[in-house]
Amino acid sequence: MYRALLNGPDDFDGWREAARRFAMGGVEATGIDWQVEGDEASLLPFEAPPPPINGGAFSVPRAFIAVAESAILHHDRERFALLYALLVRVRDNPALMEDRADPLLRRVDMLAKAVRRDIHKMRAFVRFREVEDEGGARFVAWFEPEHHIVRANAGFFVRRFASMRWSILTPELCIHWDGEILTESAGATRSDAPDGDPVEDAWKRYYAAIFNPARLKQRAMLSEMPRKYWRNLPEAALIPDLVAGAQAREAAMIATSPKPPARPSGANRDASRPSNIAASWSALKEQAMACTRCPLYQDATQTVFGEGPLDAPLMLIGEQPGDQEDLAGRPFVGPAGQLLDRVLEEAEIDRGRLYVTNAVKHFKHERRGKRRIHQTPETPEIQACRWWLDQEIDLLRPRIIVALGVTAARALLSKAVTISRTRGAPIVLESGAEGWVTIHPSFLLRVPDEARKAQERARFVEELREIGVRAKAIS
Repeated sequence: MYRALLNGPDDFDGWREAARRFAMGGVEATGIDWQVEGDEASLLPFEAPPPPINGGAFSVPRAFIAVAESAILHHDRERFALLYALLVRVRDNPALMEDRADPLLRRVDMLAKAVRRDIHKMRAFVRFREVEDEGGARFVAWFEPEHHIVRANAGFFVRRFASMRWSILTPELCIHWDGEILTESAGATRSDAPDGDPVEDAWKRYYAAIFNPARLKQRAMLSEMPRKYWRNLPEAALIPDLVAGAQAREAAMIATSPKPPARPSGANRDASRPSNIAASWSALKEQAMACTRCPLYQDATQTVFGEGPLDAPLMLIGEQPGDQEDLAGRPFVGPAGQLLDRVLEEAEIDRGRLYVTNAVKHFKHERRGKRRIHQTPETPEIQACRWWLDQEIDLLRPRIIVALGVTAARALLSKAVTISRTRGAPIVLESGAEGWVTIHPSFLLRVPDEARKAQERARFVEELREIGVRAKAIS
């Protein structure tokens, strides 16, 4: 029996190094006792020397690394052994990562999904309270994660609250940001965190004012915000009374709402004016197909209009159609669109429930021989096409709008912005929707360095997953 000692419960690098050595030494999964430093030591006898290495280095699919990085954060004590067993099998059969019916892969994948859910619960339900210390104002939050996710989540909070001094206290580990350096300390107790601050009273009044009883779905609410998180949310104290009074409030809203005028019929009906969203959207698309608002229509095959459910709570805006989109007449069907589909699947978002469109509806390109090379739209072209985008937003009224890339962000926000400074935080739009800015999937296709590409892809997936959770919560 060999023993592998890891520096912490989330020590992926230590696990990977040990697992590689054991696998190259031909050690079976049952022949390793995985231990975390500081935990109670096992009484099993073990061999001190590392196993001899037989054979050269080996590689595994990137999909294995992605699932392993998440699954290793699970609290299940068997996770290290399960991952090692999967590693050995994937080394010999890389195609195993595509077999979702395999029991071992399915179990590891479930661990990874549970960790990802916990990561997003932390992002959604951390509530900071302001306190004073020797450095001035500091914002302190208490959270009780189910898994070992605090370090993995630290970068998110650093990016989002870069200008604040803050601390997040958890039973296992605390992290602190002073505006420049992230530090750690030992776990804390609930009594170490503040109970409230003056801002919470204003927040509670606002939360009660925007609570819409007509949109209340208790099962969906409890699925996204389980009761165990309520004790750390100031607004949660209001929820029972708001839910209890929801039916009465909804009835009052219906009783006091104005009655719609009687619908005309027969010859009196104005056939030239669509009477529903579907008809209005169809008419808008038909008009866009003949658009000549800028010169781009002259060289494009056709207008590429948006598509998706007209009641979709989430709208994605790309930059412009590519070569394949121009030929097919549909958005996001080329290489970038195929990559987006895979990323959405990993983020647990159903593309069939999204409305996808582009800031510019015609393919801008230059010809090089038989090839048509993409060119970035200029400001006049974005402004000319903004009219169609505004009509789509006004008609569909999505709750969340995501701009993919700088062209989409400029169209949505009516100004030039940089992705690095704008991404990662919601923006209140003039329409009342919540706006987000992130990369375009084609950016990932252009990154030459594989390590950076994997890092950027993982961040893109996490951003979309968070946005998807928010869209479900408010739809």
